[in-house]
Amino acid sequence: MIGYQEPCRYCDELIPPMSNTCPLCGRVNPHAARCPRCRNPVQKRWVNCPGCGLDLKTECPYCGEETRFGDYCDACDVRLMVRCSNAKCGLEQPPVARACSKCGKPLETMEFPSYGGDK
Repeated sequence: MIGYQEPCRYCDELIPPMSNTCPLCGRVNPHAARCPRCRNPVQKRWVNCPGCGLDLKTECPYCGEETRFGDYCDACDVRLMVRCSNAKCGLEQPPVARACSKCGKPLETMEFPSYGGDK
């Protein structure tokens, strides 16, 4: 269907159906919540991912509050990403493990400002 658009799950504005980032609010994965490990769709009330079994509750590496795995912390609204401490690697990934999934070095919290838009 030409011109078909879907609402962004963050700002509710209509956006193209294949968007990886909302062109209006700038948030990633605007269509469906996905497991940070296996990328299967997950719903807000689910405790575990149906694809890989990942516990969808975690502690935010920024504010320390319990949050649901997703793209942003439910408490402080910062994007849930950590960086590999190895300067040669520097891979950015969701905090699903204590070590880098690429090189195995420890992960560190990244400096992300909190999202300043409306929730």
